[in-house]
Amino acid sequence: MTTGREYEGMMAETVRITGDGGDEVGAYMARPLGPGPHPGVIVLHHMPGWDDSTKEITRKFAHYGYIGIDPNLHYREGPGAPDDVAAVTRAAGGVPDDRCVGDVEGAMRYLRSLPYHNGKIGIIGFCSGGRQAYLCAGRIPDLDAAVDCWGGRVIASADELTDRQPVAPIDLTLNIKAPVLGIFGNEDQSPPPADVDATEAELKKHGITHEFHRYDGAGHGFFAVDRPGYRPVQATEAWSEVWKWFDRYLRD
Repeated sequence: MTTGREYEGMMAETVRITGDGGDEVGAYMARPLGPGPHPGVIVLHHMPGWDDSTKEITRKFAHYGYIGIDPNLHYREGPGAPDDVAAVTRAAGGVPDDRCVGDVEGAMRYLRSLPYHNGKIGIIGFCSGGRQAYLCAGRIPDLDAAVDCWGGRVIASADELTDRQPVAPIDLTLNIKAPVLGIFGNEDQSPPPADVDATEAELKKHGITHEFHRYDGAGHGFFAVDRPGYRPVQATEAWSEVWKWFDRYLRD
């Protein structure tokens, strides 16, 4: 098994993918410049949008030997600064689930068209993107691995469902084929620890391969180096679990 890090050059650029409904959607992609082939990872940004921090994470994947691709899930609500476009998206009730799945499937098609891709695709999401990663795992059977980083509202009551988000992702658990890694802070309230426990119980019930890692002293978004909630010790440990997970399931 190779790690893809024998040569550390990379290329990062904005590409165009064909997303839901045939829309041309911007996606930030970073890839190693080594010969490959490399696994692909779809990076789903948090509710603050298609911002610098998520693009930095996408480049981090390239450094570790993956093709990272970060589709702009708020593309239809733009153009504009990520915070402004995120506000429009939030006011509209969030990204429609069907549209998110269609954009992720478009990113998967794009990855598979690349001559240096090894055919394996994982997905990782943060905050709302964590929920979407779980949702996609339940709706896209050919994902090879999934990572949910503190995705809130995986569990949702009937009065929280909307036309845009009509199903609680936990209700799709029985359809999940990909192994699921969960990363959570025990001081988070979105999701609260009780929801994390209930989600893990549902994965166990359906025999889904999974690991959940919970971190004391960490709250929501504890990977975010540009935010007060950043927790370097917990984040470093959790990132090591992410690399182990994707290396296990995406490397040839």
